[in-house]
Amino acid sequence: MIHYLTRLEETIRQNWESPALCNFKGEEFKFKDMAESIAKFHIFFEAAGIAKGDHIAICAKNTARWAVSFFSVNTYGAVVVPLLSDFLPESVGNLVNHSESRILFTDKEIWEKLDMNAMPDVRAVVAVNDFSLLFCADKDIRNAYERLPEAFSTRYPLGFSGENIKFETGNDKEIAVINYTSGTTSAPKGVMLRYECFSAMIDFAISNVHIDNRDKIVSMLPMGHIYGLAFELIFPICFGCTIYYLGKTPSPTLLLKAMKEVRPCMVVTVPLVMEKVYKNSIKPVISKFPLNILLHIPILGKFLYRKIGRKIHEAFGGKAHHYIMGGAALNPEVEKVFKKLGLPYLVGYGMTEAAPLLAFEQPDKYVPGSCGKAVSCCTLRIDSEDPQHIAGEIQAKGTNICSGYFKNPEATENAFTEDGYLRTGDLGIMDKDGNIFIKGRSKNMLLSANGQNIYPEEVEAVINSQGYVLESLVVDRNGKLVGLVCLDKDAIKRDGLDSEAVADIPEKIFINSNRSLPAYSRLSKVEIVTAPFEKTPKMSIKRFLYK
Repeated sequence: MIHYLTRLEETIRQNWESPALCNFKGEEFKFKDMAESIAKFHIFFEAAGIAKGDHIAICAKNTARWAVSFFSVNTYGAVVVPLLSDFLPESVGNLVNHSESRILFTDKEIWEKLDMNAMPDVRAVVAVNDFSLLFCADKDIRNAYERLPEAFSTRYPLGFSGENIKFETGNDKEIAVINYTSGTTSAPKGVMLRYECFSAMIDFAISNVHIDNRDKIVSMLPMGHIYGLAFELIFPICFGCTIYYLGKTPSPTLLLKAMKEVRPCMVVTVPLVMEKVYKNSIKPVISKFPLNILLHIPILGKFLYRKIGRKIHEAFGGKAHHYIMGGAALNPEVEKVFKKLGLPYLVGYGMTEAAPLLAFEQPDKYVPGSCGKAVSCCTLRIDSEDPQHIAGEIQAKGTNICSGYFKNPEATENAFTEDGYLRTGDLGIMDKDGNIFIKGRSKNMLLSANGQNIYPEEVEAVINSQGYVLESLVVDRNGKLVGLVCLDKDAIKRDGLDSEAVADIPEKIFINSNRSLPAYSRLSKVEIVTAPFEKTPKMSIKRFLYK
């Protein structure tokens, strides 16, 4: 296993004058610029009394400077605490304090809403927007920051070059990142990930997703979450890829504009985004007469599907050799059509505690309905008397698995079995070839009156395939299943539905869904909700809010 910082060292030297981190239509950092900023921050950390293993938090929107901030901390040997920029100010203060962070990198607009009294350990606050100093605990720290140019010149009197770069790599077992899974104020769960967790994941990724220094990507996932951090920053930058940032969550128009101009080598996203692409751009086309008839003619249908697939591919720039979808299961209907379109999509399964992948498979080997096989750096098992047929908890053990939760020994103890396997909380089965089929979350599973297990995710997949459904959530009310549905207002507007037609939609969803569901998991009612469901960072619905 090669330490990922060894890869980064070599990449910086080899691509010194090439662009590394760019804001779309904005600021650009070449690899040499990134390396120089990292070296300057190392000098500042030393002057501020930051030791190896100390904690430094980053709470800012996705930008090139966020990435520079991350690597400045990560290569110094301090522990990075990435926090989502949309956490409430109170939550940010609580997590900075809980994590014992001594420096905070944040946006100026976020800083204005924070209470320093809630973060007593913080010695300095740096603005990610322009790397200005927003706060310091004493004048010595301010003096050290203001004298950085002079200190940098003194440290490198002959000039700064690639030969001056040397990152510590003997720290595989040490904690590199503490990633909080929520902004909760009570018993926060800060996942402790070691340097070797990322090294193992990058080793696996380079063997399965090939990129090089001629490639570019567009970052659309939050880097405060491990999925975006690992696959839209650490992995691509270690191989000389140029990364473009869009700032806040982009509109579909801005995203497609960036894709067309940048022409990324891969698209890293969550199923929800691709399902929206399907519902808004693909389904309306393939459902119209006469195309819906022609698509069923064997040879002609295959040709037409591939032609549509090429158009979708071009909309994403035309160069993507992989569409990586993780964070949740892909809707079966969408999955079936993507297969016919010939989109080279990769489906994975993971969680923050696994940095982040647990399972993965290539398009040509992928078994429909599965989420792939265990990645090479970990072992998966099903806690069931019959793993091939009876769902049980998916459990994992390997180099990429976290060390537990920061300052939360009870949660850490509960997370692992006696023989060291991580309890994922997900239910699934595994076929004889090792393919994993997720049935749902163990906490989400419902029990019918006759003792039948009901996985709401499977019922929701059926509901979501109905016309004008944006997303859905199935809940148990007094032993009966109720489907909460958020309608696709854009699709309704596009098709010019009048109020009477809109009023008929819930009944149609109810009837059509129940036709496809077994008796024990049929809906008793469909209710319309007016706003999209609140989501976690990886775009899963916060189910606990909708009981």
